Amino acid sequence: MKFTKYHGAGNDFVVVDARASELAWGLLAPRLCDRHFGVGADGAILVTPTTGSAPKMRMFNPDGSEAEACGNGLRCFVKFVLDHGLVSADEFDVETLAGTRHATAFRDEHGNVNAAEVSMGVPRFEPTEIPAQLPGRKGPILGLAVSAGGRPVSVNLVSMGNPHAATFITDDVADYPLGTVGPAMETHDIFPARINFEVARVLGRRDIEARVWERGAGETLACGSGACAIAVAARLLGYCDREVNVHLPGGVLAVTLPEGDEEVLLRGPVEQVFVGDWSDPHQRSSDYAVREEA
Repeated sequence: MKFTKYHGAGNDFVVVDARASELAWGLLAPRLCDRHFGVGADGAILVTPTTGSAPKMRMFNPDGSEAEACGNGLRCFVKFVLDHGLVSADEFDVETLAGTRHATAFRDEHGNVNAAEVSMGVPRFEPTEIPAQLPGRKGPILGLAVSAGGRPVSVNLVSMGNPHAATFITDDVADYPLGTVGPAMETHDIFPARINFEVARVLGRRDIEARVWERGAGETLACGSGACAIAVAARLLGYCDREVNVHLPGGVLAVTLPEGDEEVLLRGPVEQVFVGDWSDPHQRSSDYAVREEA
């Protein structure tokens, strides 16, 4: 299987042209993404068959679950389809599980795609849209008291096509026990589809530092939808302006927040790491037949 490895601010992905491959990607992705026995990545991204003119993207987490949205992965997808001649214009739409997303690629002085801006959808706040089991509550849900990892956490809930719970602290985010609180929050009973958890500190009206525990992946160096959720929540709480730089361990992502019922925009770097040809020595190709996928 030919693949290309990309990263967006340290959030890395194995990208595959799967338009002619009918495989059980939910079974295959954990092998591909394994950092010791596979290629190693925060997710597997596929170019899949489409009935329209827009290329179609699917993304699988290292645990085999499929993600509805992935901002950094979407930017890697943009570079892949342009680098491989699957799209000719630098501005185009992409079909995703969360809906159609608009993308604009940017190039360096040598003509190479080195960054992209993508639309991330309209934020949603109702508990049923997160989803969160909060009978009788109406959105937006801000300052929700949750116990996770043996400590109280105040979270703000946002759906960016996928579920997010962001908490704001005043201390350095590097010192936060994300490895303990993150998995407990991800699998909390309140969140039937699990949740992405962000811990953030406001540095100023245009700058926020953060770390993210991603559903199905664990802590990653960056998370595009998470950066958007942080900015949206911060705006609701009056902490920031419309344009926000979210500083993550892997780099900085720029978020532009909407005026009214518009989409959030995410801009950040994208870089090719390497190309390769992978096969699983422990499995036969028939073990990944599409009949296996639920």
